[in-house]
Amino acid sequence: MLAEIPEELHESVTRYLESHADWDQDRLFAAALSLFLLQNGECDRQAAQVYLDSLFKQAA
Repeated sequence: MLAEIPEELHESVTRYLESHADWDQDRLFAAALSLFLLQNGECDRQAAQVYLDSLFKQAA
């Protein structure tokens, strides 16, 4: 999946990843997207599992 994001958001993501060595871009976006889905009505077990796995660094 390719997505354009505002430069300010890209800079924030970059700074976050630089200061949190245990996170990578894939893990960050998986956590963010799955949380968005959970908060906006897509409350299924798969989205919840991806979110929890991302937070606790489980391989997908």
